[in-house]
Amino acid sequence: MDSHERSIIAAQGYLELGMFRDVWREIHSLPAALQESAGVLEISVLSFMGEGRWKEALEVARRLRVQRPSDPGGFIHEAYCLHELGRTREALDTLLNGPESLHKKSVFFYNAACYRAQLGEVKDAVKLLGVAFEMDGSLRRSAKHDPDLVSLKDKL
Repeated sequence: MDSHERSIIAAQGYLELGMFRDVWREIHSLPAALQESAGVLEISVLSFMGEGRWKEALEVARRLRVQRPSDPGGFIHEAYCLHELGRTREALDTLLNGPESLHKKSVFFYNAACYRAQLGEVKDAVKLLGVAFEMDGSLRRSAKHDPDLVSLKDKL
């Protein structure tokens, strides 16, 4: 394992521990070209999100989406950032216009339900949650405490 691989693995570990300053130290030790690789962009966007730095996270999520247009991750991250920035309609549109591979992810249906609920589209939100729960039953527990789904509490 070379020093660059070690730095990427270390950054992933620090990310999991919520040690964002250490994540950035490892990422910034990498050559610029490697910092723009999809794997490192993924770590970067998740670190920005963990820090609540939504504008920076959005910018990196968009770069990730452009680099991997058929991968659902960039779309999910971009949409989440948009939602956190108060741009929920745009977040929903980002998900709905993403690649077909999104439809294999329970988080696609869950997040789309959250965005629909926030937009007052309750019937659609409930349907989407049903799909998300069928794909991943553990999401039902998350939904009961999700502030985006408060309007649906009696329907969960």
